[in-house]
Amino acid sequence: MNKLFENQTVLISGGLGDIGRATALEFAQQGAAVALCDIHPAAKASALLEQLSACGVSCRYSQVDVTAAQAVQQWVDETEQALGIPGIIIANAAIVTLAGMHALTPEQWTAELAVNLNGAFYLTQYATARLVEKQLPGRVVFVGSWAAASVHAHIPAYSVSKAGVRMLCKCMALELAPHQILVNEIAPGYVAAGLSGRIWEEQPGKLEEAIARVPVKKIMTAKTVAEQILYLCHPQQEHMTGMTLLMDGGLSLLS
Repeated sequence: MNKLFENQTVLISGGLGDIGRATALEFAQQGAAVALCDIHPAAKASALLEQLSACGVSCRYSQVDVTAAQAVQQWVDETEQALGIPGIIIANAAIVTLAGMHALTPEQWTAELAVNLNGAFYLTQYATARLVEKQLPGRVVFVGSWAAASVHAHIPAYSVSKAGVRMLCKCMALELAPHQILVNEIAPGYVAAGLSGRIWEEQPGKLEEAIARVPVKKIMTAKTVAEQILYLCHPQQEHMTGMTLLMDGGLSLLS
């Protein structure tokens, strides 16, 4: 039985984060070759690479700072040489600082915009340029957030960066549509992953509060997000572009 993404190559930035890992595994299980990058040393990727290889696909990891455009371009080029031209690009790398507007330092503000917005731009701009040059179709998914449109006073830099990603998605989608490169954003609400997941593990009471707040009374997992990323990249998904897939359990309906 054919798998959905056989003979395709997927790029995932922030590949060692919870959502990055889950997304890599979902694509590998559907036959895609997977290229991951993150800021961590290669040793931290060994267990994940073993899991991906066990799916019977090619995979590779590179230590890349997505705030450096040249490093990102080199990663894309190396991936192309090793695994083929990536037709699926997942801009997932992100950081977050818990600090209100006046507690946030200039360095923290700059760092978040550099990773979350600039890094997403550098990756998608260069990787899609290669697809256009080769006259190949493709899929781009920005991992955004419901915070892009709902005020979060405790994470202002993150919220602003994700709002920027949302408009980047729309601008890129319009320009690339004639090339059959579809560009969309997935915008999760509360996810038991990353910083939130660690806080909830340490403070179970906070998790209960979060569940109580979400209208559907459930918290999603990284796997749930990854499955919807695959949905946006499905070969039969030929018309949705420039859209935000908001999966926040109804949180945005409260404000």
